[in-house]
Amino acid sequence: MPPAHQPQRLLLGILFIIGAGLIFPVMNGIAKFLGGEYASLQVSWARAFGHVLFLLIAFMPRRGLRLLHTRNLKGQMLRSVFLFLSNLCFFFGVTFIPIGKASAISLAAPLVVALLAWPLLRERTTPGRIAALAVGFIGVIVVIRPGTSLFHWASLFILASATCYGIYQILTRRMATTDSPETAAVYSSVVGAFLIIVTLPFVWRTPDNLHDILLFCAMGPLGALGHYCVARAMLYAPANVVSPFQYFQLLGSVAVGYVAFSDLPDALTWVGAAIIVSSGLYIGWSQTRSTSRPPA
Repeated sequence: MPPAHQPQRLLLGILFIIGAGLIFPVMNGIAKFLGGEYASLQVSWARAFGHVLFLLIAFMPRRGLRLLHTRNLKGQMLRSVFLFLSNLCFFFGVTFIPIGKASAISLAAPLVVALLAWPLLRERTTPGRIAALAVGFIGVIVVIRPGTSLFHWASLFILASATCYGIYQILTRRMATTDSPETAAVYSSVVGAFLIIVTLPFVWRTPDNLHDILLFCAMGPLGALGHYCVARAMLYAPANVVSPFQYFQLLGSVAVGYVAFSDLPDALTWVGAAIIVSSGLYIGWSQTRSTSRPPA
């Protein structure tokens, strides 16, 4: 058995992906708390700047200035724009709706990737995957419930966040062979960390207590550690093994929402989330099945 497929390494990969599912909800909970007092743009900047600073401290001693060398600066900047827009939309939307509901809507990101993989990456699709996409977006509608008294306009920002994150993943996949993972990780938050600084004077509010300062400082490292856990999970185990455990983030979000804000998703939110997860798992399974077939 190859070392990467040994049971203990598979278990380690699963533990890392579950760890990411615990870290990201904590970061989102901090964003929701800070969003009640500070502008979403300021919160998003703190997350991006802390992310870049944390990774520079981690990788620069070993890589030096080679860490910043990229063969496709335009592509890296475009990735960074979509990741920043995703974070900005999510942090703004989660200020108004429960974390659990926001997390359920954000599960649509893999569906966006599957939808755009054919026109942007020329990846083949099948009628089964198209049907699964339709079912998945029905699940999104069940969670959002447009046209009812339970609909909240902030849900559209979470859906926009999922769409931007899906495009970010597509761009990341297209550039996977261009630069090293460390370089790509640093550039992923460059736009949010540096190019948005010019807008901060219009929304900036200096934190007036140590508690808020610590929360601002924690967001970047938490985001970077969460992405690090995802990367390590993919190193120790195949994507088709660990991908289903990414949905553990929904449970982590519900736990953070209940403990920090006394919020619990209603029954229809759980139903919609189950539909989205089922369609995502089917798409992942069908892709794994197609890539594992020997060539004719």
